[in-house]
Amino acid sequence: MRQLALRIAEPPAPGFDNFVTGRNAELLAALRAQCLPQSAERMIYCWGETGSGRTHLLQAAAGHAPSMGRRSVWFTENIADASALVLVDDVERLDAAAQARLFGLYNELREGGGCLLAAGSAAPAHLPLRPDLLTRLAWGLVYQVHALTDQEKIAALERHAQARALRLPAEVSAYLLRHGRRDMRSLVATLDALDRHSLETKRPITLPLLRDLLQDTASATDPYQESTS
Repeated sequence: MRQLALRIAEPPAPGFDNFVTGRNAELLAALRAQCLPQSAERMIYCWGETGSGRTHLLQAAAGHAPSMGRRSVWFTENIADASALVLVDDVERLDAAAQARLFGLYNELREGGGCLLAAGSAAPAHLPLRPDLLTRLAWGLVYQVHALTDQEKIAALERHAQARALRLPAEVSAYLLRHGRRDMRSLVATLDALDRHSLETKRPITLPLLRDLLQDTASATDPYQESTS
């Protein structure tokens, strides 16, 4: 078995720069603007299916706002700054007490110059929340986070490969989409690991090399396989 160094590294932290925009250019621009202390946009709600990238975008905003001079804080934390950017994910999962708290917090942020960035799995009209909170979520900007199509993911992988001066055969990217984690951060992390594996083994990037890497990675993370090999 090859050394554990061949394990696929953890994807980089979510950021605006490593989010593949696709059809979400307007949303990305709005989120960047909301991170500015002088932003007048008090409320942004974004929704999308699992894997669309909405959580990535909230985490990106949480990391970006402080570098712009605005404090960011998650709704689950203690919020003492009414001028902060407050982030709440999966709003459809909030219980009655949390919904009441979020409703009151929204009013405090409006008065204190703060902002709210919320995300959920559906448009406001289809969320199982109290009516007055739904009204607040719909008052600001509402965006659907459009998931990348397979063709857009392949194109993004090809651009990443070109930036690293790699030749990425079509069958390799197609196999990654079928057998790997399908979010872009994980796909790019796998491609980077494949590049390292290619250099270490002095073999070109091919489908057999990718299968070899994925098999070694699975063996390195499976205690049973390690004990029986």
